[in-house]
Amino acid sequence: MHPYEKLFSYGTLQYSDVQRATFGRTLKGVADALPNYRIDFITIDDPDVVAISKAASHPILYASQTAGDTVSGMVFEVTAKELAHADSYEVAAYTRVRVTLQSGVDAWAYVSVED
Repeated sequence: MHPYEKLFSYGTLQYSDVQRATFGRTLKGVADALPNYRIDFITIDDPDVVAISKAASHPILYASQTAGDTVSGMVFEVTAKELAHADSYEVAAYTRVRVTLQSGVDAWAYVSVED
């Protein structure tokens, strides 16, 4: 079993300050994209998340039926424990799902629970 999971980030988990607060280290990533999704923004009410990200407005993914919709981001390798920390960082509006990126890589991504 591979000790690392792939995590696709299109938002605040790309910020080094957020990574250090969430994972205890800065991650090295590879640029990739997620087809058939679009970004919108939500307001975060959790003061801890806002303090870490330094922003109350966060991007969120929704599945898209519009041809050509693609979301750019980064793919990071994280441990199962770090993935659990990411789950704790994300507020209830997000859920973690498996996606296939433009490169063909399978990864976890946080999408809207309303999707």
